[in-house]
Amino acid sequence: MVFKRMLRAFGVGGPTVDTVLTNPNTRPGELLTGEVRIAGGDHPADIDHVALSLVTRVEFEGSDSETIRNVDYGKVYVAQHITVAPGQHLAIPFQYQVPLESPINVVGGQQLHGMTLGLRTELAVRGAIDPGDLDPVAVHPLQSQERVLNAFMQLGFRFTRADNEAGRLHGVPQQLQFYQEIEFVPPHQFISKISQVELTFVADPHSLWVILEADRRGGMFRAGGDSFGHFHLSHHEAVNADWAGIIHNWMDQTAGRRGVFGH
Repeated sequence: MVFKRMLRAFGVGGPTVDTVLTNPNTRPGELLTGEVRIAGGDHPADIDHVALSLVTRVEFEGSDSETIRNVDYGKVYVAQHITVAPGQHLAIPFQYQVPLESPINVVGGQQLHGMTLGLRTELAVRGAIDPGDLDPVAVHPLQSQERVLNAFMQLGFRFTRADNEAGRLHGVPQQLQFYQEIEFVPPHQFISKISQVELTFVADPHSLWVILEADRRGGMFRAGGDSFGHFHLSHHEAVNADWAGIIHNWMDQTAGRRGVFGH
C-alpha cells in the first residue's frame, strides 16, 4: 500500500490527458477549438483544474549571456474541480482565443525559422505530478500584418529568422512580457549602410503598432548603432496603407542620418 501511494505521488497510474484540435491553424485574436480528453487511471483522481495556454521560446538577456526559456502566455481555465473515476473517459470541449499579441510562426504557408508555438494543456491532479500535453499550432498573420510582410518581400528584403525577446517596448501599450522580432537582410541598395532590419508587431482589437529597428553600419564619417521607427495605424488603415512606400522612405532616412521616424 505504501508503494502504491508512492507511485501515485509520481503520477503512475493516474489520469492522462490528450487535447485534440479541430484545426491547428489560427490567427491572433481568433479561436482555437477542440476537446480535452481525459482518461481515468487505476485509481480515482481529483483534478483541481484543466487549463490551456500557448507556449513559445523566449530569449532573456543576462549581464553577460543569453538564456532561452519556454514561456506560457494567455492562460485560461476550461474546467475546475473534477473527479475522474478509474477507467472513466471525459471529453471537455473548448474555445481558446489566441492573444492578439501572440507571435506568428507561419507566413505564406511557410514556417518561420526559429519560431515554435504550441498549445499546452495543464491537468492539475491533486497530489501528483502533471505531465500535461502540448500540441503544435500554426499562427498566421492578421491581414494588417500580412500587408506589411508583403511589402518587405516586394522591396527585396530577405527573411533570416524570428525569435522572441523578453522585455517591453518603449511607448507601446504591450500586454505580454515579451515581443517577437522578425529579422531581415535589407535589399542591395541599403546593405552597405544597414546590416539588418528587425520587424515587431503589437496589435490590439482596434489598431496595429509596427516597430522597425535598423542596425546601421559604422563608417569613416558616420556612427553605427540602431535606428527605430514606430508606426501606429488602425487595422483598416494598415490594410490600405502603402507599406512599400512607408518602409522605403524610412530606410532612405535611416541610411542617411540618425534619428527616429514614424507616423
